[in-house]
Amino acid sequence: MPVATLPPHRHAPSQPPTRPVGARRVVRRLLTLVAAVAVGAGLLVAPAHAAPSVDEIDAQIDKQWEQLEPTIEQYNKIRSQLKANQKKSDDIKKKMVPLELESALAMNRVGDIAARYYMQGPSQEIGALLVSTKPGTLGEQLVILDRLAQEQHKQIAGVLAVRDKYNRQKQKLDALIATQIKQRDELAAKKKQINAEIKRLTAMLPVTSIRPEGCPAIDGVVSSAARTAIKTACAQVGKWYEWGATGPNTFDCSGLTQYAYKAAGISLTHFTGAQWDEGRPVSRAEARPGDLVFFYSDLHHMGLYLGNGLMVHAPRTGKQIQVTKISYMPVAGFRRVT
Repeated sequence: MPVATLPPHRHAPSQPPTRPVGARRVVRRLLTLVAAVAVGAGLLVAPAHAAPSVDEIDAQIDKQWEQLEPTIEQYNKIRSQLKANQKKSDDIKKKMVPLELESALAMNRVGDIAARYYMQGPSQEIGALLVSTKPGTLGEQLVILDRLAQEQHKQIAGVLAVRDKYNRQKQKLDALIATQIKQRDELAAKKKQINAEIKRLTAMLPVTSIRPEGCPAIDGVVSSAARTAIKTACAQVGKWYEWGATGPNTFDCSGLTQYAYKAAGISLTHFTGAQWDEGRPVSRAEARPGDLVFFYSDLHHMGLYLGNGLMVHAPRTGKQIQVTKISYMPVAGFRRVT
């Protein structure tokens, strides 16, 4: 009889040895410490965002200024045109006063004749003319009366025509002035918006007031007017830029050149584009001290040339009038006003 075999004995699965509670706490603390070190190391290697340097902020302001200065010079253009057109309008008003008086007197004379004729019949003067001569001359008398009437009519019509001409001119000027006032206000709003950004950037710079280097000695053949303009402009070195200012304490770029040449008895418009047209062109090789030097294709910046590649100019908000090289901006050309 076969012997029954028993199934092999199965041992219960082995269990890991029980770890003491204290050991588990130590492990958790170690893991926490390692994680903290890892995070800290990551923070240490992460790039830090340093505050921009003074030079970087200055470069940002210069970039913003390239957008602002054309707006300022456009503002100066509109303002100078507005001033000229307001003067034209005032001149026309003065010219219209005697014309209006003359036309009113002429119309009164016509009214008086019509009223007398209506109330009294033909005037005594006309009646005397008709009866004081021989009957054969009646035709001549009628011709004379007709010519007198035509002459009076021509005089009245001429006065009214001139008055209407000036009225039409004044209406055009008034419409132009209204348009320019609107443009000026729009430009002022735009300039204010950009200037707010300039002010924000300027506020980040340290407050310093360093008197820039003065003008060099002027060599070569220079007119007396140019010497006066150079002397006047150089006396302003160290004063602050202010948009729209023409001195004597603050200036913008075209305001400085206008102020300098005004001292020499030469009148320039407070606008770079106008000063470009008010001078005669000279090449860079022919440029000499006292010439006006312009920058950028739209002529939105200018200075007074001193020779040897230097100029005196009013740079921008936050900077003082200074002497600097003309090469740091794209030169558009030179103009001579003496």
